[in-house]
Order: sequence, then C-alpha cells, then structure tokens
Amino acid sequence: MAAIWADQRKYEIWLEIETLACEAQAEIGVVPKADAEEIRAKAKFDLAEIMEIEKRTNHDVIAFLENVASYVGPACRWMHQGMTSSDVLDTTLAVQMAEASDMILQDLRDLREVVARRAREFKMTPMIGRSHGIHAEPVTFGLKLALMYDEFGRALARLEDAQPRIRVGKLSGAVGTHAHLDPRVEEQVCAKLGLKAAALSTQVIQRDRHAEFQTVLAIIASSIDRWATEFRQLQRTEVLEVEEYFSAGQKGSSAMPHKRNPITGEKLSGLARVVRGNAMAALENVALWHERDISHSSVERIIMPDSCILVDYMLVSLKKLTDRLLVYPENMERNLRITKGLYFSQTILLQLTARGLERKAAYEAVQRAAMKTWQGDISLQENLAAEPEVAAVLSRGEIDRLCSLDIHFAHVDDTFRKLGLEP
Repeated sequence: MAAIWADQRKYEIWLEIETLACEAQAEIGVVPKADAEEIRAKAKFDLAEIMEIEKRTNHDVIAFLENVASYVGPACRWMHQGMTSSDVLDTTLAVQMAEASDMILQDLRDLREVVARRAREFKMTPMIGRSHGIHAEPVTFGLKLALMYDEFGRALARLEDAQPRIRVGKLSGAVGTHAHLDPRVEEQVCAKLGLKAAALSTQVIQRDRHAEFQTVLAIIASSIDRWATEFRQLQRTEVLEVEEYFSAGQKGSSAMPHKRNPITGEKLSGLARVVRGNAMAALENVALWHERDISHSSVERIIMPDSCILVDYMLVSLKKLTDRLLVYPENMERNLRITKGLYFSQTILLQLTARGLERKAAYEAVQRAAMKTWQGDISLQENLAAEPEVAAVLSRGEIDRLCSLDIHFAHVDDTFRKLGLEP
C-alpha cells in the first residue's frame, strides 16, 4: 500500500498521463506522431533531480516537466499541451485511489474468510449475550462472529459501490471547459488508465468524490474499532471468554510481569480515531472557491496516503487477531452460570402470557423471582416455582424444560445459511 502513495509511483503515473495525452493528440493531428513516439521512447524522470528543481520553482509539476524535458529534448514542447496541473494531479489521485481501494477490497475478503471459518468453528458454543454490559440472554460465539462477517460484508459492498465514483479523471484545462484540449484526449487517456472521464469538472474533480472515499474508509475503521472493542471487553480478567494471542517471550508491562494486555485491539481502536478525523478533513475539502482553490491539496497529501495505509494495516491486523484469537468455552459456560438462570426470564414470561395470564401480572411475578435471584443464592427456576402466580400456571417440571438453551439456539442454522456461511 505504501508503494501506491510513494513519490516514485506518483511520478510514474504523471509521466504516463503526459505521454498518453501526447499520443492522443497525435491521433487527432495536434502533435506530430514522430514527436509523440520520441516522447514515449525517451521520457523518464529522476526523483532527486525533481526535488532540486522544485527548490527553485516551488512548483512540483513544473519541476517534474523540466526534469522530463531534460531527457526528451525538443519534442518535449508538446508535453502538458492544453493541460493544467490539476489535470495531472487529480487524474493521478484517481488512479491511486483505485489501486488502494482494490487492495482494501482484497483485505476485506481475506478478513471475512478468516471470520467465516472461526464462526463455523464456534457456531454452537454458548455464551451470555449482554445489553448495557449486563447479562441478557444466551447467544453463541459463532453468532457473534457471524455478525462480524455480515458487518464487513457491508463494508465490502460499500467500497465496491463507491469505486465507480472515485475512478474518475479529468484533462479539461484550467477551468474545465476543454478550451485548449480536445475532449477526445481526456476520454482516451482516462480509458487507458482504467478511469472514466468526468462528465464535467472545474479546474479540479469535485471533492465530494474524495470525501465519499474517505468516509467509507472511516466506516471500515469504525467497524474494526467495534470488533477490537468487543474482543477487548471479552478479554477483561473477570470475563476472559476470549484473549489475544500472547506469544512466548512477549511482554505485557514494564512494571507487572503478569500482564497479558489486548494491545492489538487497543492499537486498532486508537488508529480508527485517526481515520475518522481524516474523513472530517475530507468533508471540509468539498467546499472550494469557485472553479478551484488550493486549500484541499495540502490536506489530501496527508489524509489520502495515511487513511489508505492505516486501513490496510488495520484490516490485516484484525485478520491476524481473529485468526489467532484464543477462545475459552469453559469460561463462557462459567459466566453463563453466574446469574443463576436469570436469562430465562423472558421465556417464562411469554409462556405465562400464552397460558392466559395478564402480561402485567406475569411480568411482575417473574420480576419478583428475578430480584430474589439477584439478591440470593438460589436459581431463577427455584424462585419461579415459589411464586404463586407462576406455580398456578406452570409446574416445576415445565419451568425446568422451558429453561433450556435449545430455545435460544433453534434458529442458528438458518441464520448461518442466510449469511452464506453454510450450504
């Protein structure tokens, strides 16, 4: 990913755009074909020389053109014919965004492959589901991972949907009117670069496209943060249902030798804040003065490579974290027992109302039993059996049969099939 945003790659694309533009103009008779052929044969650049020239010109495109001209000779007079700097800059940025998004899409596919495998592995492994951080009702760890698989499926679709709007270039001149450059040149150059020519542009491609790309990256980063946070919470010592892999020789703390910290998850949560901040900067870039000002340029030189490199790194890191995640079903079972069956309260409530008990009365009866369970040592089932309104409707045997994990997991197979995780 870093190579896509390196100066070497940037100037390679600049050179290809300038050369393709000369060849396209040769086809319509503006540039002599011999000169276009000479440009193709001789054109090259030197990074160090460009940097030296830029010290004098204080203009990167002019420095680049001067450097290329030193290798091409007289035919170089046709280079940049009818173009403005943003024709090169924005079209190059589109190529880089396209290449970066292709890589991120592959990262997402690779991550989902790992998540799918681990979801199947723990498909029916019971654990407590939590709302507000409090025990709610049972789920399976496989369902939790299936949810992760589904979320990153949306990330994949979102980026695929945005790609056509970022694969857009322009060679339309100083204010986008094609006054000095035939539109056929723009069409041909963009097509050869794998882009679509903008239907209309100013001196620049409109920045809503770039903001959309950055926003999609920010949503991906936020999903990474969401799952990093989930795993971090499940690793808390008093929970310890999962744990980041801790290698031999790894250290968790300079002060406390016993520490095994969720450092990867914490790192991912922190980096997500950077990507979200970059998206805000991209949204600020949408409003430019008239046909163009330069306020967006300095911002994009930072946020584009940073966000793409970060999201690439974050997706690869989350894939490794998930692949090597230590899972402790025995602790999941232990934590299920902590609340002494309280998570069966809704099952009993629904059965009572189905048997004819008024909902308010049923709710209050089950809640009374639940509060005794919270405060005492005996199970919900026992406390329910001691409630007269419950006992009048349900026998102890019926209560025990209703307090079953099978009720909660009856549709797991169907859910996995809907998500394409099973045939």
